[in-house]
Amino acid sequence: MSHNLTLAQNHAFDLARTLMVPVILFQADNEFGVMVSSEYDGDQDAIVHEYAPWSPAH
Repeated sequence: MSHNLTLAQNHAFDLARTLMVPVILFQADNEFGVMVSSEYDGDQDAIVHEYAPWSPAH
């Protein structure tokens, strides 16, 4: 978990490209986390962004 959104976004995109699977960047309280999209079963409102490995960085 990270308190820095920019750092979490960079790690999320890197993880998606490394694993070649979509990952979810989510917020829990004041922290951000990243996990494989297929494993995420949390609150849909907590999702900040989904990163796909075949999409360009933004």
